[in-house]
Amino acid sequence: MTLGEIRALLLRLRYWGRLEIGGKFRIDGGTINPNRGKIRIGRKAEIKRGAIIDANDGFVIIGDHFSLNPYSILYGSGGLTIGNWVRIAAHVVVIPANHGFSDPDTPIKKQPETRQGIVIEDDVWIGAGAVVLDGAHISRGCVIGAGSVVRGRTDPLGIYAGVPARKVGVRGEKRLIADARGTPRNPTLPLSRNKD
Repeated sequence: MTLGEIRALLLRLRYWGRLEIGGKFRIDGGTINPNRGKIRIGRKAEIKRGAIIDANDGFVIIGDHFSLNPYSILYGSGGLTIGNWVRIAAHVVVIPANHGFSDPDTPIKKQPETRQGIVIEDDVWIGAGAVVLDGAHISRGCVIGAGSVVRGRTDPLGIYAGVPARKVGVRGEKRLIADARGTPRNPTLPLSRNKD
């Protein structure tokens, strides 16, 4: 039994009834805390050093073959559902809740939160430093560029980047790109067609 598997076993015992972890789970220095909520993590998940999964008073459900890289944070306040084969890079923050701030005479901390929840479907890769906001729904097969801020719903297999994240491509789509002279070329062909 590896150290990561021992940690997973100890977590199961500590949070009995509020934490479910599938087989072949590895935790390498991350923090998992269901608080007053619940967390369920599928098989073959890997949580790296400094990563945090905190259900608060909501829930976090994660599928199989999941990886959460260093210093990323997943909260569960408004509900977070993550599919299978999802990769989350370092320093990503996923927040399924938002502070109310409409009343300028009441401190923000005392105003009610919105809690729409977040869904991340199967086979998604979220790049380093991205932020996923309350109400986001990242569809199957999407790639989210590093540093992007995601809100709303994405299209399946979409490639998104920017603040706010916008669709910049589609996985599997072959696109012509321009060379330095502005001449369109197929990126799978060599740059030069000289025969010598």
